[in-house]
Order: sequence, then C-alpha cells, then structure tokens
Amino acid sequence: MKHTVALKQNHEFRRLYNKGKSAVSPYFAVYCRQTRRPYSRLGITTGVKLGKAVKRNFVRRRIRELYRTNEDKLLPGYDIVVVARTRAIYGRYADLERSFLQLMKKLGILPPK
Repeated sequence: MKHTVALKQNHEFRRLYNKGKSAVSPYFAVYCRQTRRPYSRLGITTGVKLGKAVKRNFVRRRIRELYRTNEDKLLPGYDIVVVARTRAIYGRYADLERSFLQLMKKLGILPPK
C-alpha cells in the first residue's frame, strides 16, 4: 500500500457510515468519502459473525491484498471502509476481485477506461 494509510479511529469509521457513499455486493459492503488529502485511507471491518479470529484475519488479509494489487488503478484522496460479509470467507479470489472492482467503479473511485 504505497499511497494508503490505515483508517483506525472509531469516529472516522462512524463518519463514513453516516455521511459516505456506499455500495454492496454479496462479498463486501464498501463505504467511501472523498477527502482533500493526496493519499487514500483504508479501513477493514470483519464482524464476529464471520467466525473466530483465524477466519476474520484471513478475510482481512484477502481484502488488503485485493486493495494492494489494484491500488494503482484507483483514484487517490478517498477514505474507504470495506466491511466483509460471510461469503468473503469462501469466495474464490477472482470473484472477490471482480466484485471489489465493480464496487469501486460504482462509487467513482475507479476511473472510466
């Protein structure tokens, strides 16, 4: 994650949930909001519904990797929160990536080709 900082503060997550745009797929719910910063900030949420810590960390690693490999395609200057859903545990990586990119395009973070 070269141009990305982690989003960690609870009030920042709540601000995105309340005032940000959102898009949903079977694997993720993504919230985003444009900022004036030259870099993006990424937050990942995995609830207890996903399972125990091993499964939650597995999903977090997959989401982080999805973001890292596609970061150069995304526009900078956004706060992004990705909320994992239960299907993200069992989904194929290619399906997760396709879904992630569709959500980014829908939110306007992925520029048109």
